Amino acid sequence: MTQVEESFKKNGHIVIVGASLAGLRAAETLRKEGFIGKLTMIGDEPYEPYDRPPLSKQVLSGWIPADHTTLPRLQPLDDVEWRLGVAATGLDIANKQVQLANGETVAFDRLLIATGTRARPWFKANEAALKGVAVLRTRDDAQYLRQLLGQKPRRVLIIGAGFTGSEIASVCMDLGLSVTVAERGESPLFGALGGEIGSVAAQLQRQRGVDLRCNTMVSSLEGDASGRLREAHFSDGSSLDVDVAIVALGAVRNTEWLQDSGLAVGKMGVTCDAGCRAFNINGIVTDDIFVAGDVARFPHPWYGYQLVALEHWGNAVAQAEVAAHNMLSSQAECRPYLTIPAFWSLQFGVNIKCVGLPSFADEVVIMQGSVEKRQFVAVYGYQGRAVAAVSFDHGRWLPFYEKQIAAAAPFPPESPSFDIPTTLQPVPARFPHVLV
Repeated sequence: MTQVEESFKKNGHIVIVGASLAGLRAAETLRKEGFIGKLTMIGDEPYEPYDRPPLSKQVLSGWIPADHTTLPRLQPLDDVEWRLGVAATGLDIANKQVQLANGETVAFDRLLIATGTRARPWFKANEAALKGVAVLRTRDDAQYLRQLLGQKPRRVLIIGAGFTGSEIASVCMDLGLSVTVAERGESPLFGALGGEIGSVAAQLQRQRGVDLRCNTMVSSLEGDASGRLREAHFSDGSSLDVDVAIVALGAVRNTEWLQDSGLAVGKMGVTCDAGCRAFNINGIVTDDIFVAGDVARFPHPWYGYQLVALEHWGNAVAQAEVAAHNMLSSQAECRPYLTIPAFWSLQFGVNIKCVGLPSFADEVVIMQGSVEKRQFVAVYGYQGRAVAAVSFDHGRWLPFYEKQIAAAAPFPPESPSFDIPTTLQPVPARFPHVLV
């Protein structure tokens, strides 16, 4: 540690834009690693950082209220300056200032961008404004949606069958509601797990009574004279009476405030290096601006150094810790972010867990268990190498396959010699073709 770093730990000013999971864990890591200088947290919502996964599960089901999701603090942060309920609207790199929606500016020595994502809205503003049309991303969204579901609507329409849409569908079924899910892809979880494994998710939904309509888009939503949702129209020409429509079409990264900043910003996020340092528009790494969480786009060595952006809870925590460490470190002491992605989802009574990046793969094989019993492990491969694994109620084996992925094991990888299918026959994973 040089005298410059020691002086910065005592006298520097770090600003974190994004009062999020990543922002909170970064602030805690900064204090844990000895930063006693000024620390400012800026957030557009009026709440301290809260946990989002319970919003689509426990909050919607009524187990806990939305305002009980505040994240616990792992380090004392009593001396942090909280600027909540005011959004960042601009970044002046030359003068090291963050511009706020209220006209104020906040100066910094080093900056962490952790602004995350927001729910993608329905594409027709007048239809999105109908009573009964909702999204789910924030605490307020969850509270509003819980109120809608508590009114026992005749039918709920969920637009999009990714993880959020599928989890909401599961909760609605548990609440005894009639549910229709419209998915433009060939199966639920199509973009995340591919069509082969997504077909298993489709069977789960239909067996539970969900009216699942794949390869189908909602073309319009129609309201009555009072402005309340009453009908949905589909791309196949059919229509359906609905009282609630939940738009679950993915996320939009919160980068608009950075458009004129001079950073490398695009629809996939803010590009940074493996040490979480942001690039400028010329591809040169910055020294004092860092990125972490859903909004970060970074090279991953396990996936050909392609730039990836992850929206997983574990990624937000681990990347924030690396970013915070590097904000306080010399070049020689910086750490790369090398964590293998991992996430989980509970839907329709099945615990789905995943390690690695399935969407990077072109093949998949069932390694253990039984697809018919909905208890299995599938491993994904790309050009003869194992790159990801997913389990349905069979998660105890994922650490074994995570080690295989980290070791760049051949595909199909070695099995642990338990519960192996008669033949290990890889098949196409069937992911959608996406132009980035």
